[in-house]
Amino acid sequence: MDVVHEDERVLAHHHTRPFWQTHVVVVPKRHLASFTTVTQADEADVRALLAVVQRIAREVEEQHGAAAVLTNLGRYQDSKHLHVHVHSGPTLQASVDTRRTVEEPRA
Repeated sequence: MDVVHEDERVLAHHHTRPFWQTHVVVVPKRHLASFTTVTQADEADVRALLAVVQRIAREVEEQHGAAAVLTNLGRYQDSKHLHVHVHSGPTLQASVDTRRTVEEPRA
């Protein structure tokens, strides 16, 4: 694993199966199920997570001219542990071909 950042609350690393040319995953070390389930008791972990996301996004934007920040929720969330993607650049064809699709919710 190519670690970008690690402290007592947060781990960030280059994705092991990147979907974009630059693809970093930022994860709280303590289990938090999803962005929509965090509570006030999780505040310190969420603040630490967002501080690392902001720093990495700034670095990616400076290096590549653009960055995006993404977290998936509900059926889009493959891993049932909160994590944030910081990415830039085109999608990688191998990832596009093997990425599992999720059916869109019906209105």
